Amino acid sequence: MAWFRKEKKPKEAVEKQTAIPEGLWIKCDECKEVIYRKEVEANLNVCPKCGYHFRLTARERFEILFDDNKYKEFAGDVRSGDPLEFRDTKRYRDRLKVYQQRVGTGDAVLCAEGKLDGMNVVICAMEYAFMGGSMGSVVGEKITQAIERAIDRKEPVIIVSCSGGARMQEGILSLMQMAKISAALARLSDAGLPFISILTDPTTGGVTASYAMLGDLNIAEPKALIGFAGPRVIEQTIRQTLPEGFQRAEFLVEHGMVDLITPRVEMKPALSRFLRFFLQKA
Repeated sequence: MAWFRKEKKPKEAVEKQTAIPEGLWIKCDECKEVIYRKEVEANLNVCPKCGYHFRLTARERFEILFDDNKYKEFAGDVRSGDPLEFRDTKRYRDRLKVYQQRVGTGDAVLCAEGKLDGMNVVICAMEYAFMGGSMGSVVGEKITQAIERAIDRKEPVIIVSCSGGARMQEGILSLMQMAKISAALARLSDAGLPFISILTDPTTGGVTASYAMLGDLNIAEPKALIGFAGPRVIEQTIRQTLPEGFQRAEFLVEHGMVDLITPRVEMKPALSRFLRFFLQKA
């Protein structure tokens, strides 16, 4: 009789691993909830839990505002030069090439025309992914061309701002665009055509100090950061604590700097109502 018996070692169970594709979930920057990405996208990239508005690309703006996602881009062949031969950690011209390849746009704004609720409109949408949506010579030229095109065709203009301000790599040439676009908007006004400015997070610097605040109607998305210098810079300069919510859209509406706040899901119907009112009065 055997005193010992060797047991057969059971085969180790192989755990079945299910590969979860990356990018299915997204974490809200506001409420920190993890949400199914498709649910967020179906809600126009607004958090269904807390209403936080995620940033959109310029073409995503077009998809939301133009009827049936049909529009025609123009002035897409304009490119920045490097008149100052600027260089920091890399040459400005090389930095531009990197962003053009990475983002897929020529610069920080896209201009297009199409129909919004059946009305012909010209829309410019800033691209924050391109150097923080900074305003350089090309941004100024393209927006000016868009305004002049609207004047020729007797169409209203909508500009969706999302920018860190003027582009330092172009120095005074960047700051000149503030006056250039403002002058074009004055001609649009003289022609009796409306300009609606949509301010999204963030809208700062020279963009805020010029055309973003010159609309016949200035509309902000909820909780958008809107100002000239950022709150941290202001606090460090004046050495005082700023009020809660300072430079957010709600603060600016309360103090008369912005006309109204409109959630993204309501933006197109609101624009339709306002444009019909302006065009009727023209």
